[in-house]
Amino acid sequence: MRLFRGSGLIAVLAALLLVAFGTPPAQAEVEHPRQAYLRDATGGLFLHWGMRTSPGYTSCSAWENAVTSGGWTPGYWVSEAKKLHTQYLVLATFHSRLGYARPWPSAIPGSCSTKRDFLGELITAANAGGLKVVLYMTDDPQWHDEGGHEWLDSSAYSAYKGHNVDLTQRDGFGEFSQDNFVEVMQKYPNLSGFWIDNDNAYWESHGLYQKIRTDRPSFTLSNNNEDTPIMDMISNEQKTGMTPAYDYPQAVYTAAPRLIEADFKLPSTGAWWYGGTDSTVDYQLTLGRLVTNTGSSIKSLMAETAMVNGKFPGNQVTFNNFANTYLNQIWESIGGTEGGGYGFGGLQPGFWNDGAHGVTTVSRTNPDLHYIHVLTRPSTATLTVRDNGYKVTRVSNLRTGAAVAFTQSGGSLRLSGLGGWDPYDTVFKVETAGRQGISPASLTASASVTGHGAAAAGDGDYRTYWDSDQTTPVSLNFDLGSPKRVQYLGINQREDSVSYARSGTEQSARIKDFKVYVSADGTNWGTPVRTGTLPSRRGVQFIDLPATTARHVRLEVVNTHAASTDTTRYKRLRIDEAWVGSDYPGAASQRYEAENALVTQGAVEANHAGYSGTGFVNYDNVVGSAVTFTVNAAAAGPATLTLRYANGTAVNRPMDIRVNGTVVSAGRLFGPTTNWDTWAGTSLTVTLAAGANTVEAVATTANGGPNLDYADVDPA
Repeated sequence: MRLFRGSGLIAVLAALLLVAFGTPPAQAEVEHPRQAYLRDATGGLFLHWGMRTSPGYTSCSAWENAVTSGGWTPGYWVSEAKKLHTQYLVLATFHSRLGYARPWPSAIPGSCSTKRDFLGELITAANAGGLKVVLYMTDDPQWHDEGGHEWLDSSAYSAYKGHNVDLTQRDGFGEFSQDNFVEVMQKYPNLSGFWIDNDNAYWESHGLYQKIRTDRPSFTLSNNNEDTPIMDMISNEQKTGMTPAYDYPQAVYTAAPRLIEADFKLPSTGAWWYGGTDSTVDYQLTLGRLVTNTGSSIKSLMAETAMVNGKFPGNQVTFNNFANTYLNQIWESIGGTEGGGYGFGGLQPGFWNDGAHGVTTVSRTNPDLHYIHVLTRPSTATLTVRDNGYKVTRVSNLRTGAAVAFTQSGGSLRLSGLGGWDPYDTVFKVETAGRQGISPASLTASASVTGHGAAAAGDGDYRTYWDSDQTTPVSLNFDLGSPKRVQYLGINQREDSVSYARSGTEQSARIKDFKVYVSADGTNWGTPVRTGTLPSRRGVQFIDLPATTARHVRLEVVNTHAASTDTTRYKRLRIDEAWVGSDYPGAASQRYEAENALVTQGAVEANHAGYSGTGFVNYDNVVGSAVTFTVNAAAAGPATLTLRYANGTAVNRPMDIRVNGTVVSAGRLFGPTTNWDTWAGTSLTVTLAAGANTVEAVATTANGGPNLDYADVDPA
């Protein structure tokens, strides 16, 4: 579909369409409530299942009999889809390479259809199971005689329409397929949408999309490999040739907030449909693609090859069973998350230290909760990830819950003492106190496209962006309002170009060479404080600067990565968000709840208000009652230990504080706090060893200790 510019022409076209079809022209709606199920989804199960499914048939009646006698049930597909943790199914049978079969009773001649309503049964079963069904539709008749058999009946369809229609030509097939769209809409109001393979001029000129929007406003439209604006989602066949092989789909050329899907086969070899062989499933590649797509806010459409009876070959069944258990363990980091390092914030994805590679995700309900997915492990026991300004408070292994030692400095989070890597995806849960050190700024630019000015790169809304109007060199200027400390620049470029340079005409549009200047008055800039080259990599990028104080900062983009042979992306520069970092977040305190520690002669209770976590420890009234914490330190050195307690008596309750068996504070006083609902803290400096340490608070009198809530450890 082509977009027409000019309000007058649009108005004329709208009037003509309204007269001809009784419906207004459909509009491109990047965000709409009908898309909610897709936006909430992680992915879908793609089912290619038609007459040419092995062993292959030339009539729908023969295929239908084989399917029925084989015991096909829609509930099986729903069950397998849930094992893959998908939320929708796409059924492809009206497919050019599968014989244009229609698995529903149809009154429209032209290709064969079944008497049994397979589509209707699937919709009913899926909806009952909480899943959606989307129907694949094609506009392409070029394989009408695939395999030496004519699958389309132009004569029958022409008689039905009362005029001559050649179904083997694109326009004629467009008329035939449009009739099928309408029939399906009328028969199946509980269908969730159409997944359309490319586009057809007949549909455009005869108002198909307008009719869908009018008759079934809840239906979504997805399109394969063609960024037609009217669609709700653009789907891309996940290409190969990336390094690593599972990485962000190479052919993605549409930016969020547009819904984006990547479809890929689970069998490593063979056709998209069942050809009679039990092809293997590459677990690492498949799980890597699923996780990486999630880490990029891209939906994964996973294709499995259903046999005639609807069941999957053994290797795919085995994988589904494995995936069910595997994904359950880490689902917290996948379901209900968005890709980290893009428009939703988060830690930087991509290439890390020592050969490590992976993605990050961010909780939709808690923007300060993050997950690091290590898909390719580092060659060392350390992982370093750019922190994007988040102050980290705790890191743990998601599967085991074990705390992970970390340090944070220079804009990076470093995890140490790592081991026991999962072969596919080691997931670390990263709890933070939010982003720090981001300076508000107003933005201007030396060049912009109307409607996409520089202010859009600083408005905190990833749905808007600055477009440099294909001008290089070009400058983006930050006014901080007053002199402030300047430490780094953060840049979220718009992910609307191919991920990698695939050919001379498909190149990356990301920033290449740059210069950064600072100024006190916005007029006198002097020499650059930093020059360099940014890699052509996805996700947020950073430019570290020598720490200085300035009111004005200028990013000059000298050029971009795309060569002049790519006329679409040459000099194209679009930035969703850019910001100035005033400082890097430092190491944060780690909290250890007393109720999770080792309790000797005491009890966990929750009968007094104001405690942290799930409760506190009430010491027994004896000498030697104790709470022992296991405290992790990324490196040896001093730390501030703060113990939070309540003492509702009128006398002190002293305790010895021991670190690794040595008393570091003897008979430390824990004084009265008015009542047991009033909490106080006492702090002291302790020296920790690298790794695990024991910190004990031991009562020294017959009154026992106070009620103990938690221990905070803050590295010096």
